[in-house]
Amino acid sequence: MTTNNKELVVEKIDNGTVIDHIPAERVFKIVSILGLDKYEDEILIGTNLCSKKYGKKGILKIKNKYFNQEEIDKIAIVAPTATIIIIKDYEVVEKKHVEVPERIHKIVKCINPNCITNVEEIDTNFDVVNKEPIRIQCHYCEKTMEEIQFQD
Repeated sequence: MTTNNKELVVEKIDNGTVIDHIPAERVFKIVSILGLDKYEDEILIGTNLCSKKYGKKGILKIKNKYFNQEEIDKIAIVAPTATIIIIKDYEVVEKKHVEVPERIHKIVKCINPNCITNVEEIDTNFDVVNKEPIRIQCHYCEKTMEEIQFQD
């Protein structure tokens, strides 16, 4: 990492994923839900960075890590403005905006303690009622939630 008079320059990663355009206040939530606090390879965490489009943004560079669809859905739920950039041999091979799915299966916990998913071993299922800000409804008890709690 080097600096010049006006900007911080961070080394490129040879292989891995960059998650860009994360709302600054949600960067550490992304780190937590993806378990990156326990990841053993290089991670660059940037937050409160200037962004012309968003004012302040966050960015994560994760070396040698690629995310499956369930993990990308988690990112989309927390940071619907995020962009996923796949790097291989120092080159961008794919760049895509995350999309909040229409249905969320298994990854979110229902906040209703009486919901069957909290009483029996049944996978959760939610319909996305609103994408920004996120609002979801449990398929079983029909409880609507805006605060998302992820499964352990």
